[in-house]
Amino acid sequence: MLPDERRTFIYSYLHQHAHAAINELVKLLDVSHMTIRRDLKEMEDEGKVTLISGGAKLNASLIQELPYVEKALLHHKVKRDIGIIAERFVESGKVIYLDAGTTTYEIARCVAKKLKKVAIVTNDFTIADFLMTMPHIDIYHTGGQIDIRNRSCVGHSAAQFIREHNIDVAFISSSSWDIEHGVSTPDEGKMLVKKAVLASSRRNVLVSDSSKYGKYGMFHICHLDQLDDIICDDQLPAEILKNLAAIDLRLHQAQTDKI
Repeated sequence: MLPDERRTFIYSYLHQHAHAAINELVKLLDVSHMTIRRDLKEMEDEGKVTLISGGAKLNASLIQELPYVEKALLHHKVKRDIGIIAERFVESGKVIYLDAGTTTYEIARCVAKKLKKVAIVTNDFTIADFLMTMPHIDIYHTGGQIDIRNRSCVGHSAAQFIREHNIDVAFISSSSWDIEHGVSTPDEGKMLVKKAVLASSRRNVLVSDSSKYGKYGMFHICHLDQLDDIICDDQLPAEILKNLAAIDLRLHQAQTDKI
């Protein structure tokens, strides 16, 4: 395995497990302790991880999101359960926005299965491709600059397309959110799209599992009180739930096994 491939594996593993011991990574990758230490030091210099005693943890400040293919492998059951709850927000005849992401893809699957006649606006190519086989759904793709890693469109053109539409319910994805920083992203192009969605939709719903909580990116999208709903799993700590209860929004939790 090449060094870049090895570090990509480590970064993906940390997204799934939050932290990892050096001995653990040595066994998984079948390399020396020195090689893993060198990889982790380089990743720390890049701002991706923080070194801890005997290993590393994912940096709370998110520098780069995982590519679509790798994100699709993480927490699939949780995403499916979130999709089941989200589908209940969708009424026939409404205009729905599905943000780019693997959780929103599960929402698309749930909505399509219910055979509701809706219009769906999305910047996600995977979602648009899936919905093309559903004659009861009208599909509008934003177009714009293509983010190859995430199979979606971002930037000013995509944001302008969204601003020209009135959206009833928007499902917004995020890889980083918490009470202090709100919803954020390490990508400026995604920020422009999500801000346009917030301005164009009557009801804004964050869909993101608890593994994303406590992380933040460079670009601020909104504070949590600018959302109407959050759909998450049931693994948020009690203190976080208490803080969320003090905010004027509705929290919906999917009953899941521990992530």
